[in-house]
Amino acid sequence: MTLLWLCVLWTFASAGVAMLPMRQQYLPGAFLLACAPVLIVLIAFQVGWFMALLGLAAFVSMFRNPLMYLYARFKGERPELPQ
Repeated sequence: MTLLWLCVLWTFASAGVAMLPMRQQYLPGAFLLACAPVLIVLIAFQVGWFMALLGLAAFVSMFRNPLMYLYARFKGERPELPQ
């Protein structure tokens, strides 16, 4: 039951961060980006791998731009940040 409430809290926090201006999204967004894999692993252990895959798909969908930015940085490129 605690995992459910943590996931709900994470979802509402993500929606709240998305409403912030772009420059104010970086720090809370980075925290949410770091917490998501932990929650997805917990979902896999407690509920099953299929639900974890659904959670991973939702996570990648919500954070596609930061993940693309991190992937470009990993490849050695210097992508431009939005204003």
